[in-house]
Amino acid sequence: MIEHFSIKEVATYDESGIQVAGLKKINFIYGANGSGKTTVTKYFYNPEDTVFHKCNLGWLGGTPVKALVYNKDFRNRNFGKGNIDGVFTLGQATKEQIEEIEQKTKNREEIKEKGRKEKKSLETLNFKLQELENDFKEEVWVEIYKKYEPEFKEAFKGFMQKELFKQKLLDEYETNISGHLTHEKLKEKADTIFGKAPTLLSIIQNISFERVVEIEEDNIWKKKVVGKADVDIANLIQKLNLNDWVNEGRGYLQEEETCPFCQEKTITVEFKKKLESYFDETFLKDIELIKSCSEEYSLLTANLLNILQQIESAEKLNENTKLNIETFTAYIKTLLSQLVTNKGLSHNKVKEPSRSIEFIPVKEQLGNIKELISAANSDIEKHNTIVANYTTEKSDLIKLIWKYLIEESRLRIQNFLKHKAGHLKGIDALTKRIDNLRIDYKKLDQEVKNLTKNSTSIQPSIDEINRSLSFYGFQNFSIVPCKTEKNQYQIQRGDGTLAESTLSEGEVTFITFLYFLQLAKGGSTEDDISDERILVIDDPISSLDSNILFVVSALLKEIIKGIKKSEGNIKQLILLTHNVYFHKEASFIDGRTKECSETAFWILRKNYNVSSIESYGMKNPIQNSYELLWMELRNKDENSGLTIQNTMRRIIENYFKILGKYGDDDLIQKFTDYQEQEICRSMISWINDGSHSIPDDLFIERQSTTIDKYFDVFKKIFVHTNHLEHYSMMMGAPSLN
Repeated sequence: MIEHFSIKEVATYDESGIQVAGLKKINFIYGANGSGKTTVTKYFYNPEDTVFHKCNLGWLGGTPVKALVYNKDFRNRNFGKGNIDGVFTLGQATKEQIEEIEQKTKNREEIKEKGRKEKKSLETLNFKLQELENDFKEEVWVEIYKKYEPEFKEAFKGFMQKELFKQKLLDEYETNISGHLTHEKLKEKADTIFGKAPTLLSIIQNISFERVVEIEEDNIWKKKVVGKADVDIANLIQKLNLNDWVNEGRGYLQEEETCPFCQEKTITVEFKKKLESYFDETFLKDIELIKSCSEEYSLLTANLLNILQQIESAEKLNENTKLNIETFTAYIKTLLSQLVTNKGLSHNKVKEPSRSIEFIPVKEQLGNIKELISAANSDIEKHNTIVANYTTEKSDLIKLIWKYLIEESRLRIQNFLKHKAGHLKGIDALTKRIDNLRIDYKKLDQEVKNLTKNSTSIQPSIDEINRSLSFYGFQNFSIVPCKTEKNQYQIQRGDGTLAESTLSEGEVTFITFLYFLQLAKGGSTEDDISDERILVIDDPISSLDSNILFVVSALLKEIIKGIKKSEGNIKQLILLTHNVYFHKEASFIDGRTKECSETAFWILRKNYNVSSIESYGMKNPIQNSYELLWMELRNKDENSGLTIQNTMRRIIENYFKILGKYGDDDLIQKFTDYQEQEICRSMISWINDGSHSIPDDLFIERQSTTIDKYFDVFKKIFVHTNHLEHYSMMMGAPSLN
């Protein structure tokens, strides 16, 4: 069964086209001539035609069903070419065979219906699975990707789309065996590897300060360097603490005997000897040591400071520095202060060797500085190792990042996979059941075809068509089997001559429709008799006499009844017409029921050469009102005899059934005349769904005298039931007492 269809970009349908949804078992589409009805039927006949490449058909359960299409093309394909292809029906089957075929067909339909339900369940489960996938995809996109993208964007390259990211996360969950690093460590490594392409960094020159420490710790700085104590002038020099003063004054002694201090001739050779004896070789060595240590200390510390200051300047300009520059600078400032003090002390010691001094130790400060440099160099070596192995390091880091993301979302992923596994298990079970049902269906289908193959014939279709032709007054021609071709028909007159080329337009149309109905009930081959099908009918009364309008509608109503009851292999009807009255007749249910859940209505329109459609759901947009029926009777001279009969029948149904006072037999038995009873029966025979087939019960005559007789019987119904007042009121006649 078709659930929905769309027609676009073909004929009078523009790029928006029409979308028709909510099709039921019975569907009526009303549209004026040229509104686009034939295009719709052509699409149903051959949806694979390239002109319909923008159109779409939606089948119930996704299962296509054979569509039999009645339109002008159907007539052209089947008539006007000579012989007519035969229609196979169960003509030779026994009662038991027919019952067996019907039972197996019923079983086949039950399997198909069960398959539809299972497919529906499968669709629901697939939808839930897709919903689960989408929810998980959105969740990880927001909670993981958006959260970590600023930091780890490089690791997400190639997966910066929701579906790809979700799948990558699941893949990594299954395969990633990397270690686990903290977020801080990952960010630190990412800053190095994912930043600007890394380059080699130069090792920072480290410092050596052992000699500086040795000089600072030399005992000479604490030693009071004085002259020899056993010289007689020693007591006076030391008593007056003039050691450094005298030692410095020695340099001012001249060859003369004049004292550089008092300018008297007091410097004797003997005094000079005493001075030289006092400032002996030991004293001179100590003095020399002090001077050399002071000079060396100044030189070493100056060089050291120069190195450190160069390092400081270079690293401040290095944006990739690994040195803790702030701490390094603070250490240098402290060191500089210490060295300035120590240099002052050493200079004083040189000037006053007899003084004892103590340096501020710079060992600790230089040690701190050296540790900073060593730490920086260690990081530089690591960095340079990374640079040397950049591709490997980058790949490893990306794996570590995904491992971190997995661990952060482990419960979320496990919960998703658990529910997904449940859905997949259900889907697998449903798929297997559907496959088994498909096997069972094919088996039963083959059994039905085998049973029908040997029980079919084209003769029943010939007999049925000829009976209908005769019954409805077409008695000057009939359908006969072709004598030269097997399983084909010919249209023949009573004298044996072929009649196809001499038939009127209305005769060809009617016989074409009768042939179509037989084809709908049977099959063009022995194998497809039992196949399910839908009927698409486009204006079956376009060229017919108005007398036949109700015949065609009656035939269609019998088919509609079967479709609604799910009897037979016709599963759906789509009827398109431009004839308002035919539409009303074909869609009429009964006087009590205005809507049916199995029926849907549309109106197809064309404005400015563009077709559009409007849905009316179960509500028939072309309604027959009770007043309209009486109006048609009042204008009886403009209607055919058949129209009058049907109108009377529907008035009887509306009026008497609504009142609920009379049953069908009650009305018929009001007449004693047999002919009047038959006319009355003819008018109301369509009221009950359980009546016989329309051709059997329909009482048709076209003589004007019969029309008058209808009116007479119709009026007597109201007379016999004491409702003449109502008749007179509706017919606009004065009251009759």
